[in-house]
Amino acid sequence: MSNAMLALQFWEGHVVDSCCEEADGSLLISLSEAPEILACCGSCQAPCVLVHERNRRRIRERDWFDRRVWLDVPIRRMDCHHCGARVVEQIAWLDKRSRITHRVRAWVEALAQLLPIAHVAQLTGLHWHTIKAIDHQRLERLHGEFNAKGSRRLVMDEFALHKGHRYATVVMDAQCMRVLWVGEGNSREAIRPFFELLGEEACRQIEAVAMDMNTAFDLEVRKHCPNAEVVYDLFHVVARFGRDVVDRVRVDQANALREQPAARKVIKRSRWLLLRNRDNLQEEQAVKLEELLAANAPLATVYLLKTELKEIWFAPSVREGAQRWRRWYRLAIESQLAPAIQFARRLRKYLRGILASAIYPMNSSILEGVNNRIKVIKRMAYGFRDSAYFFLKIKAAFPGKAR
Repeated sequence: MSNAMLALQFWEGHVVDSCCEEADGSLLISLSEAPEILACCGSCQAPCVLVHERNRRRIRERDWFDRRVWLDVPIRRMDCHHCGARVVEQIAWLDKRSRITHRVRAWVEALAQLLPIAHVAQLTGLHWHTIKAIDHQRLERLHGEFNAKGSRRLVMDEFALHKGHRYATVVMDAQCMRVLWVGEGNSREAIRPFFELLGEEACRQIEAVAMDMNTAFDLEVRKHCPNAEVVYDLFHVVARFGRDVVDRVRVDQANALREQPAARKVIKRSRWLLLRNRDNLQEEQAVKLEELLAANAPLATVYLLKTELKEIWFAPSVREGAQRWRRWYRLAIESQLAPAIQFARRLRKYLRGILASAIYPMNSSILEGVNNRIKVIKRMAYGFRDSAYFFLKIKAAFPGKAR
């Protein structure tokens, strides 16, 4: 293939003058303008014949096999007689003021979707900040625009942004599982911009919003979405029951057995047996759990309460859910365990949002999946210093599915 044909295939408007190997083993390809092709104005894109000045720029091209490839490219500043501007010519395969070709950009965009930035930088030889900027621009182009058209049911949740009790809030369309918005903070003021973006008309169309027992979320939803039913999420309520009741009773029972070190050790080490779903236990673990519950009545009681609490969310109707709630509440009060009684009395204030799950069965696994995926994104990046970039990564991880 001739130099002219090679250049037209890869670098439109230019021909190859020479190709040499540099000291570090990379290839340097020198280009010149193709005489039969007119330059185009970088402002109005009209053909230009008047050249104000010429410079040369060193451009990174995509690797060829194991070789780094550089281009020595002539850059003309045109004196356009159409629009009167003196601007750099338009080059089809190179952005203005860029030092990488479109092929390199596409290569980096593909790699950044699979690998951490540090690994992409090592593979391509480009600077970390260059990789991040390219990926940020891609994410902004694809996911930067706010779009909640057609959303009727929402899921709101908070996640840890950094250590030190710094949180962010994520809002997802529960039906198509698309992240609509991510914002820093978990207060009413922090989440208000979402409802402002959503608009008054779209807010009135929201039917239900699933959330944990976060008062800020609850109040803000009731203020902006008058027709929405608040649905309290099973996953968060059961997790809080595990922390506030199961853990407290387990610690109290272990403390009561200080004079029996062997029995105390068994109870102290039983935390995950008590908190984990029975279906997720191995056969040996299930046997240990049965032995533990048979030997300790208070732990057996709170374990039963945890199991029965879940059944309220799976009631086929509000009436059946109310019956299950009354039965569970009576068991909690009659248990004579202070942590269980306190939890039941606090939970009673949220009864409407719990029973609403019979009308709007919004699966708690959605929130659990979001939180787990966010943790994976954070681990891949070893943390994010740029919150806006991190939030775009989250939106890209949940682009949604067809309704």
